[in-house]
Amino acid sequence: MESPIFTPCKIGPIELRNRTIRSAAFENMATDNKPSELLYNYHVAVSRGGVGMTTVAYAAVNRSGLSFNGQLLMCEEAVPELKRLTDAIHAEGAKASIQIGHCGNMTHRSTCGCMPLGASRGFNMYSPTFHAKLNEKEILGLIKDFGDAVRLARKTGFDCVEIHAGHGYLISQFLSPYTNRRHDKWGGSLENRMRFMQEVVRECLAAAGDDIAVVVKTNMFDGMRRGLDEGECLKVAKELQRLGVHALVLTAGFVSCAPMEVMAGAMPIKTLIHYMPWKTMWWLKAMIWLGGKMMIKEVPYKDAYFYERAMRFRKELTMPLIYVGGMVDINDMEKVVGSGFVAFQMARALVNDTDFVNKLHSGELTKSPCGHSNYCIGRMYSEPMICHHCVKEKMPKKIEKEVENLERKWK
Repeated sequence: MESPIFTPCKIGPIELRNRTIRSAAFENMATDNKPSELLYNYHVAVSRGGVGMTTVAYAAVNRSGLSFNGQLLMCEEAVPELKRLTDAIHAEGAKASIQIGHCGNMTHRSTCGCMPLGASRGFNMYSPTFHAKLNEKEILGLIKDFGDAVRLARKTGFDCVEIHAGHGYLISQFLSPYTNRRHDKWGGSLENRMRFMQEVVRECLAAAGDDIAVVVKTNMFDGMRRGLDEGECLKVAKELQRLGVHALVLTAGFVSCAPMEVMAGAMPIKTLIHYMPWKTMWWLKAMIWLGGKMMIKEVPYKDAYFYERAMRFRKELTMPLIYVGGMVDINDMEKVVGSGFVAFQMARALVNDTDFVNKLHSGELTKSPCGHSNYCIGRMYSEPMICHHCVKEKMPKKIEKEVENLERKWK
């Protein structure tokens, strides 16, 4: 019998050829904030490799939402390259999705072109820079920018947009009491803190029309003191269900405080420091060298590491849910689909091998050989994301040793 992961599924108005989705993991492959040939080749290879849908990651809805120089920006100048990319993905039989969002305070003036903006004013130690509190006019402008980004996604041939409402970026910054200390209608109670998310989602659904899917990536917990707990995140999820989004991607973590809750495992500190440029990031290299293991605390890795938590949400919600987190083994994939998730997302297995899904389908593999050293994550903040197995140049001995030790740890 055909494995259930290779059966078609529907997400809103679109149908995928199977249940596999390349998750919205930041590639750091844009040039001048537009798709590069490297980004094009990667997503076309993943599509040729058999996925049902590939998600182009983290496109900012406007320039103030950029966190990285290698990040996409939803703008008219990017239209030709985006259309070329979606046409090529479709030619391989896959659907094309794009994650849209705004980084909020997680940026620097040199990247975003202005003082960073957030739900509340404060200081971002990772940039390091002060950030301003969004005023009413700016909030309303950002809501419109999300809608414009969806319209541009439709124009360029995307089948789906994924709104990033987790991980401590702007929508998440409004939701979390840790970052939202406002006393107006956009802050205070959870109902008020959800207002920005509600307005963004309504704007995006209106812009999407009836021919592309709108999914939302949302937290099941923030993972730090004064952040959202599971009960509050479930209320957020139920509100998204009420608003009528087509599916939720259930995730967790807060990049500024609990980044490894997102990805599990340990951050490869030596890898992270090695690829950071001295000229522009000397201060952060020094901070991480002095206290990286305390700043970026590890979270024990196991396959399907969000499954138990996601099942609690599955029991409380009636809408389609997409699982993400540690999807490397066909047995876990079949368990997830059998538990009522419409589809599942994965990234590291497809960074390791873009042909992974085809190899699962043919029986050549039943599990990804990814060793979970997180080398790909350690370098993605400075260089294009790549698996250490695919690096052509000789890596320094200290990096090789770190990778070996971490892969041994999580084996």
